[in-house]
Amino acid sequence: MEKVRYGVIGLRMGGAHTKGIFENEKAELVAICDTDSVLMEKVAELYHPKRTTENWEDIVNAPDIDAVVVATPDQWHEAMTVAALEKGKHVICEKPMALSLDECIHMIEASKRTGKKLMVGQVCRYAPAFVKAKEMVESGTIGELYFVESEYAHDYIRSRGVGEWRLDSRRHGILGGGCHAMDLLCWIAGKPEEVFAYANHKMLRDWPTDDTTIAVMKYPNGVIGKVFCSISCKRTYTMRSVFYGSKGTIICDNTSPEMTLFIEDKEPEKIPVDIKNHNVSAEMIEMTNAILEDREPATTGYDGAYTVAACLAAVKSSKTGVPVKIRYPQ
Repeated sequence: MEKVRYGVIGLRMGGAHTKGIFENEKAELVAICDTDSVLMEKVAELYHPKRTTENWEDIVNAPDIDAVVVATPDQWHEAMTVAALEKGKHVICEKPMALSLDECIHMIEASKRTGKKLMVGQVCRYAPAFVKAKEMVESGTIGELYFVESEYAHDYIRSRGVGEWRLDSRRHGILGGGCHAMDLLCWIAGKPEEVFAYANHKMLRDWPTDDTTIAVMKYPNGVIGKVFCSISCKRTYTMRSVFYGSKGTIICDNTSPEMTLFIEDKEPEKIPVDIKNHNVSAEMIEMTNAILEDREPATTGYDGAYTVAACLAAVKSSKTGVPVKIRYPQ
């Protein structure tokens, strides 16, 4: 195989994936799909797929497609992903992987059964500042890690989704959006073992789920941490994250042109970084290379499921008022 031939389902988020495929010399854009024909026509004019369709099953069933991007509302991830895998397609599925752990396990099992690759689009793993922060933590720049925190602050007041899909009673804010912050800390500090969370519902009162959650986490090696999620805050979008070590501290986010490094007895250092808030093109490079090199993608179905498990444990804790041990799929 010289190029990976792609089909993209869902163009509001998938438009970025479409661009990433179009710009990748190792990839070919075969088809795109969306129920919004006007949007689909605009995307087609930019990236020139061979064909368009309003029926997602056309993408899944096409014999000239090697891999499928599932960038639809979360409720459809499992059904579309499993269908694509069973039709012999590799899949990159947008975050959150699914709305339940059982759905995630079903997707993983389909990948194993078919031998096709499954990647979950946890895009924060490709934001330059976060990549740099992980490199510094792993190289020992800030010494031994002991506390981590990340926040997902985003006002959804005008972002209810087409057909109000974000108002699904299963789509808790910390799962639908806060999974970004949760996954980032899992990636850098390891899978959390236990969570205690509080949540409230003071802003988006006509939504069925809590709109603000704070989760305190226990990570491996005695590291503790905090995930904050608000889908109703009155501020600009940010994922400000802080990593505290025995020798220093890193402060960064995904929307600023610099990050700050504090090292003991030194002046704070401002480190320039690219702003690539949703670096989906890097995701598509990773998925394409994984297929061509016949290896696992960097963010597997298990990684996606671990993040869902941690988020749902936080929801459970906020409802029960007790700490929750996190159950991960094996």
